[in-house]
Amino acid sequence: MRRTPALIVGGGPAGATTALLLARARAPHVLVERSAVTGDALCGGFLSWRTLDALEAIGIPRGALNRDDIRRVRLFAGRLRAEAWLPRPALAVSRRRLDALLMEHAITAGAAVERGVAARSVAGLTAQVDGDAIAGDALFLATGKHDLRGLARPAEARGADPTLGLRVRLGPSPTLDRLVGGTIELHLFDRGYAGLAQQEDGTVNLCLAVHRSRLNEAGSPDALVRALGRDLPRLGERLAHRAGRATIDAVANVPYGWRADRGPAGLYRLGDQGAVIPSLAGEGMGIAVESGRRAAAAYLRDGPAGSRDFQRRLAHDLAAPFALAGAIRGAAERPALAAALTLAVRLAPVLAGIGAMMTRIRHS
Repeated sequence: MRRTPALIVGGGPAGATTALLLARARAPHVLVERSAVTGDALCGGFLSWRTLDALEAIGIPRGALNRDDIRRVRLFAGRLRAEAWLPRPALAVSRRRLDALLMEHAITAGAAVERGVAARSVAGLTAQVDGDAIAGDALFLATGKHDLRGLARPAEARGADPTLGLRVRLGPSPTLDRLVGGTIELHLFDRGYAGLAQQEDGTVNLCLAVHRSRLNEAGSPDALVRALGRDLPRLGERLAHRAGRATIDAVANVPYGWRADRGPAGLYRLGDQGAVIPSLAGEGMGIAVESGRRAAAAYLRDGPAGSRDFQRRLAHDLAAPFALAGAIRGAAERPALAAALTLAVRLAPVLAGIGAMMTRIRHS
């Protein structure tokens, strides 16, 4: 067994941010990441103005992510359409690009990173990794939506009709540039919604959050996407640019709305392991980066004992954004309420900006 003062499990935005800040403070640590090379994670990609400010503060300029801003949000529900300006420009970026930049900055700062090392389970503050065990005085759990045995999020958080996340890439295409460029789109339908945004390579990232009952009715993810393309003409217009070999990636049982407000001393739960906001809020990456910043600061100030106050404060600060995001999601997944929501934004576009502001985490 090996020991380290700080063990970070997961090298996505939350874990890499934590490692970057600990490395800059010359605090001993080890980060283990299961992937040997940076892949393109399913979730995330939208970065709000606040998240961009937070990334700038730790040395990631927005121009290195995507030079094309997102300035508007567009809603579709049945035949209705609404459009509004965002409070400030945002952007979309592939997780491959974002994760690679954060990891590169962490390693340059001196972070101790071990790649291709998969954590299998956790007991206390000790992680069982490939053929070894690593014990930390503090454990930073940053495995995204993937649970580890021993620290899995509660099954009841998934609900009676669990939500699945699906992702497929579209384009690139000049037509998609015209249809989607400069906007974040939300297509609302029965028991789910789809979000689209154009990334730095010109492709459009199409992410869906769909209840299992809706997927079961369709029979498969591919059948569901085809059915949505037929039933929702505007979405179908965009899906026509799906490359023939573009696979549909999936993650099951996403516990939207779950927050960890307590835990043992020494355990810092970051990103989706600490709180899972409904994806239509576009704040998952914001929570990942900010939780990493807060956790590093708490650890540098109070050591392992700082985890309890960190977790409580994070959950407290996310209570209002989660409540609003959950209410919007509840309306978005019911056709009649989705139509009313879209009509309200159409009549008073300022409502979209207010909603966007109120579903952000406050950055330190």
